[in-house]
Amino acid sequence: MTVNQRKPMIIGHRGAAGEAPENTLASFALAAEQGAEGIELDIHISKDGEIVVCHDPTLDRTTNGSGLICEHNWQDIRQLDAGAWFADNYRGERVPLLREVFEMLPKGFLVNVEVKYSYEGRQEQALLAYLRESGRMEDVVISSFDHQCIRRLKLAEPDVKVGLLYAANLFDHAAYARQADIDIFSLHPYYQTIAASDVKGAATAGLATYPYTVNQEEDFARLTEAGVSGIITDYPGRLRDFLEGIQ
Repeated sequence: MTVNQRKPMIIGHRGAAGEAPENTLASFALAAEQGAEGIELDIHISKDGEIVVCHDPTLDRTTNGSGLICEHNWQDIRQLDAGAWFADNYRGERVPLLREVFEMLPKGFLVNVEVKYSYEGRQEQALLAYLRESGRMEDVVISSFDHQCIRRLKLAEPDVKVGLLYAANLFDHAAYARQADIDIFSLHPYYQTIAASDVKGAATAGLATYPYTVNQEEDFARLTEAGVSGIITDYPGRLRDFLEGIQ
């Protein structure tokens, strides 16, 4: 990598999920402290319509609660412990709301919001309503494996940036995005399925590339050399150290 080549943005996957309980305020704060310029997080919707930050549709794996998030009211979810499962020193961490994450992070900090499910459109409506109200639309890229959901979001709110999340080893990544009848901002491929030629093709088409989830130095090196826009990692500090060591 040459000195004048742009280095990729450091994006913390679920915060700094390798070193803190994923999708908690502590994890997002650690990612920012370690040099992340953006974070990736996942959202679901509670029974009473709150946007809850959690990867799984259920509370079982990452809290001391159980059951589907969409079947619980926020007042019940907020009582749960979302840190003790990871390490005792994180005991007492809560499941956050999306608005709490934005309140913690400075304006201009990228937030990649992954929509896990539409919930018959309730999630999409709640997310767009919040972003319009928050004044943080510019800071957000919404991604999803559900590309129909992404299309609906973009058609409902032309100002929002949307990205395609996928694990498929596509023939032509940029061509897939061009098939859409909406403006795609970014590609979010599984890191092992994208090559330098794909990244170049995406850049030529005006698409950012944010591969996930990249944790090893050899992969940092390959993707940085390929010219990706950003790298989504469980270890923002590890990626920062790698990028600082590049001459």
